[in-house]
Amino acid sequence: MRLKKINITTEEKIKEAAKKIFVRKGYAGARMQDIANEAKINKALLHYYFRSKDQLFELIFMENIQKMMPKVNSIIESDDKLFDKIEKFVAEYLAMLSENPFLPLFVVNELSSHPERFFEKLAPLAQAGLKANKLIQQMQDEVAKGKIIPISPVNLLINIISLCVFPYLGKPMIQFVFGIDELQYRMILEQRKNEVAAFIINSIKK
Repeated sequence: MRLKKINITTEEKIKEAAKKIFVRKGYAGARMQDIANEAKINKALLHYYFRSKDQLFELIFMENIQKMMPKVNSIIESDDKLFDKIEKFVAEYLAMLSENPFLPLFVVNELSSHPERFFEKLAPLAQAGLKANKLIQQMQDEVAKGKIIPISPVNLLINIISLCVFPYLGKPMIQFVFGIDELQYRMILEQRKNEVAAFIINSIKK
């Protein structure tokens, strides 16, 4: 029993170290030796737990998706008003990206290079699906009352996700074009936590 506890602790330490390295160097720039150094273990022990950087990264990715999906469904299926749901959804999504800024680029790279493998890994989560029935009905009711413009729930979610994700995908280009350093960029991302939700709400409000 004691040995099992040590194993779990070591694995968690490795995952936390990997997140820090992925944030600092990006997925492509991260090396297993960097992760081992951050976790304060030797590389042989790291390989005992995880055969490759890909395996470690995919585990972190899947754990984040598994944590995110129930939270999203809880927000969407709640009795909150529509605009409150949008604000909470944006806050939850941006919080996840803030903790794991390397995830959007990983998803884009996987979709470009290994789409079949990527969707195969997501299949178990996709079966659970996004529970949007209540959101759909709520949006239809708001349209009927004349409170929002007609818009499909799919387009609404696409708009929200696009506005949340792009600053992480386009970070190098945005920093270059506007001459923004790392501290300034973090401040901009912090401001967007309120601005994205306000922008989406104003875009559909009548």
